[in-house]
Amino acid sequence: MKHRKRKRIIKLVFVNLVLILVCVLTFVPILYAFSVSVNEQNSLLSSDFSFIPKKMTFENYRKVFTEEPVIMWFQNSLFLAVSTVVISLGTGIPAAYIFSRRKFPGRNMILQLLILLYAFPSLLSMTALYKLLSPMGLINTKMGLIIVYTGTMAVFALWNMKGYFDTIPVEIEEAAMIDGASPIRIVQKIVLPLAKPTVAVTAMMVLIYVWNEYIFAINFMTGEHTYTLAAGLYSLQANETSGSWPVFSAASLMVSVPILIIFFALQKNMASGLTSGGVKG
Repeated sequence: MKHRKRKRIIKLVFVNLVLILVCVLTFVPILYAFSVSVNEQNSLLSSDFSFIPKKMTFENYRKVFTEEPVIMWFQNSLFLAVSTVVISLGTGIPAAYIFSRRKFPGRNMILQLLILLYAFPSLLSMTALYKLLSPMGLINTKMGLIIVYTGTMAVFALWNMKGYFDTIPVEIEEAAMIDGASPIRIVQKIVLPLAKPTVAVTAMMVLIYVWNEYIFAINFMTGEHTYTLAAGLYSLQANETSGSWPVFSAASLMVSVPILIIFFALQKNMASGLTSGGVKG
C-alpha cells in the first residue's frame, strides 16, 4: 500500500513538473514581447538583446493609443466579434437542438455535408467568396466579413452544441412535458441552463477565431480605417521602419488583454459541468 502511494506521488510530481515546464516555455514568447515593448532601444535583432532591458520605458504603450489607430481597429474587431458570436449562436443553437432531438429525412446527409464544408480549407474558398461578395458591394465592409465569419462559425456552433445536447437525457424534457411545460419553455428553463458551460465555450471559441483571424481581414479590407486588430498589427510591422518593433510588441500585448479578461470571466461557466447545471435548473 505504501509502495503504491509513493508511486502515485512520484507520478503526480512528474506530471506537475512537465506541466510547469510547458507553461514556462509558453510564457517565454510573452516575456520576449514585453521586454521588446519596454526597451528604449530597438535591439530586437541585435546581439546584445536581453530579457531585462538596460533602459526601460513605457513610452511605446502611450504611442499605441496616441500615434496609431489601435482604438479604431479595436472597435472594428469588437463589432465583428460580437456580431459573429450573436449570429452564430443564435442560428447554431436552435439548429443543433433540432438536429439532436428531431429525426427527419435527410438529417444525416445534411450533417455530413455541413461537417464536410467545415473541414474544407477556408483559404481555398477565398476567390469564390470574393467573387460572390464583390457584385453585392460587400467587399471592404464589415457586413461582408460578418457573413464570411458566420458561415464558418455557425457550423462549428451547431456541431459543438449538438454534441452536448445529445448527452442531455431526453427523459428530463419528457418529465417537463408531463408537467405541462411547452417546448419553448423546456428549452429556456431546462436545456439552455444545462448547456450553459458549452454555450460559454462555444462563444469563446468563436470570439477567439474572429479576434485573431487575419487572412480574410487583410484581403477583404483594403482601407486602414476598416482594419481589424490582426490586420492592423501586421500593417504596423510591414509598413513602418524597424523602429516600430517596440510599438508592435506593445500593441500585440495590449490587444490580447480583452481576450484574457473574457476568458477569466467565463472560466467558472467553462469549468462547471452537467450536474451543477441540472441542480441550478
